[in-house]
Amino acid sequence: MFSGKSIARLEDTRFLTGRGRYVSDMLPPDALHAVVLRSPHAHAVLHEVNTAAARAMPGVVSVFTAAHLAADDLAPLPCTAVVASVAPMIVPPRPVLAMDRVRHLGEAVALIIATNASAARDAAEAIEVSYDPLPAVIDGASALGAEAPQIWPQAPGNEVFRFLKGDRAATDAAFAQADHVVSLELFNNRVHAVPIEPRAALARFDDERFKLIFTGMGVHGIRRQLATVFRLPEDAFHLVCPDVGGGFGAKNFLFPEYVLALWAARRLGRAIAWQAEPSEEFAAAVHGRDLRAKARLALAGDGRFLGLDISSIADMGAYLSAVGPHCPTNAFSTAMGGVYAIPAMHLEVRGAFTNSLPVDAYRGAGKPEANYIIERLVDAAARQLGRDAAALRAMNMLPDALHRTAMGMAVDGGRFAANLAALDKVSDAAGFAARRAEAAQRSMLLGRGVACFLETARGAPGEWASVSVDASGQARAAIGTQSNGQGHETSYAQIVADRLGLTPAEVQVQQADTQLLPNGNGHGGARSLHLGGGALVLALDALMEKARLIAAHLLQADPAALAFADGRFTLPDRERFITLAEVARAAEDSTSVPEGITPGLTASGHNTSDLVTFPNGSQVAEIEIDPETGHARLTRYVAVDDYGRLINPRLTQGQVQGGLVQGIGQAMLEEIIYDRESGQLVTGSLMDYALPRADDVPAIEVFLEGTQTKSNPLGVKGSGQAGAIAAPQTVMNAIADALALRGATAPDMPATPEKIWRALQNAPAPERI
Repeated sequence: MFSGKSIARLEDTRFLTGRGRYVSDMLPPDALHAVVLRSPHAHAVLHEVNTAAARAMPGVVSVFTAAHLAADDLAPLPCTAVVASVAPMIVPPRPVLAMDRVRHLGEAVALIIATNASAARDAAEAIEVSYDPLPAVIDGASALGAEAPQIWPQAPGNEVFRFLKGDRAATDAAFAQADHVVSLELFNNRVHAVPIEPRAALARFDDERFKLIFTGMGVHGIRRQLATVFRLPEDAFHLVCPDVGGGFGAKNFLFPEYVLALWAARRLGRAIAWQAEPSEEFAAAVHGRDLRAKARLALAGDGRFLGLDISSIADMGAYLSAVGPHCPTNAFSTAMGGVYAIPAMHLEVRGAFTNSLPVDAYRGAGKPEANYIIERLVDAAARQLGRDAAALRAMNMLPDALHRTAMGMAVDGGRFAANLAALDKVSDAAGFAARRAEAAQRSMLLGRGVACFLETARGAPGEWASVSVDASGQARAAIGTQSNGQGHETSYAQIVADRLGLTPAEVQVQQADTQLLPNGNGHGGARSLHLGGGALVLALDALMEKARLIAAHLLQADPAALAFADGRFTLPDRERFITLAEVARAAEDSTSVPEGITPGLTASGHNTSDLVTFPNGSQVAEIEIDPETGHARLTRYVAVDDYGRLINPRLTQGQVQGGLVQGIGQAMLEEIIYDRESGQLVTGSLMDYALPRADDVPAIEVFLEGTQTKSNPLGVKGSGQAGAIAAPQTVMNAIADALALRGATAPDMPATPEKIWRALQNAPAPERI
């Protein structure tokens, strides 16, 4: 058996030897190169785009504006996540090139096509654009204010939607009977995913059919959106993703540049290549998070949680990205309350248009924000009530058996209290007082933060897979999910190998090609093994049943009498057998298969499940703060998490550790900042946007203690997003604990040295006796 073993990643051989295939490795020599001219203003009337000088420059093939696209009647980029709203949600048109107004810095204004990228960039600088700048508003709370400039005439007060969920009356009653109410105002800072590979695309138009090779996280969903934009059937598009260098949610979507590349390929009859510059990724891709919340937790006198009430403002940016409205509303609500049994909850979310880049899914997509709020509230409650934070959590934990939350989620169990108790031991909670005392001797403040998390992992429901075995006995598995570095080629191969009696090296995994499968939902929402693995199991079931029938036909035996092990079908006498490779060879001949069986040893599976898995865990961080400078150093991080059955524990460890580092980065370092007056992007490159480095993170200890779920045949729970969901509140609770030693209150994320220093300076002076 290979499942459950930490075998090395099969794909790493080609990555480490320079044989990975990315979009930029696939450009034909005769490809033309595209560059996009972008708005330098956050909000302005667009009067004229003069391209005459640019067109005359060496190497320039053509320059296009919105006027050129208008003749082809392209539809706006779609928002696929329309959420329920008190008043109908406002979805303004999002053109691929700005028409009469620009609404955020970096919005696409013109497309330059040249024989090389340098010539196209030079030509972009020669385009003269006439703008009339307008007042801009760049944060959601201000945008909803009475004096804010209007971004869209159809959205009075810049409100996108007003989303309500939960039981208002029951929640009000819970607060009315509460002995204690804890309130916080919290900000989940805007961040950028910063995948190592920027977005890129290679577009063709041949034989009346489009082909797009791009850096994405799935192909079928993007194909559906392209069909909408071009007003063509889906089969007019062939989409492929080669190797992709990270995504974290930011590559899930259809971007204007993909439409422009395809349109130009059709217009010019040439292959069109586009590669984003790093600065374009910050200004013109997509951002994540950006949620301001007022939250209240109601508690009984004995510490039991009675109710949770959250009112938030979600900054959606200037346009609505594909699933942006889903993240702070429906997705958030599924994880609201975290791992706690809270009988009454209510959520109100107001979406706001601002003059900023659209906000959409980023690793966790609403679940990090929900978990952050409840965990910060619980920690504040423990401090306010003088209770032990871990003990307060334990007494309010969800039961390990099936439980339906106040938001309607049927949580199918976990090791909630057990993992919290285990965390206490493996993190040496008993020795913390001594560690704090030692830090104090060095004039340092040492804080310990405990936090839990509950993810609701699924993403889009349903998935597709196919499996085939060739005459050599090698297997090929096609899957509708898409790896962006998670190791899918290894984990899927382990599953197939176990079932077919092969080694993982004898299994080829194919993905991200609309010609491989009729459909697929890509990756996102920690769904791949849950739903993709489930589809693969169905395909394997069908393939083995077909192989059994063919084997029985060849052996002239009853199919029920055959046993399969070690790659061959054997009869009870153990003298007669046939290998899977021999069955595959015979299956190629229509005369060698039973009547009614199609030739070829291949089968497919469609997993129609819409069930959710519930990864969860308990984590602790210890952080040392220098009160003279505000510098915070993360000295220890320990996680005890439940991801169900583990196909490859090493890959799970890697996924969790990577997510934790991203969550630590959000808590301590990362923030997209716009200038409040001009709307200019202050943190527009890695010179200003701080990512965590190796010396910012200690050796992260991850203990995997899980319970198998029944929501899929593999018993797995998603692990791809969990770290980013868990780390922010764990880190911030540790910072809050350290600052409490001086009577100071934790700042909003990111807790930079300046913010921590100011919090200490603003702390009330200790009373003198």
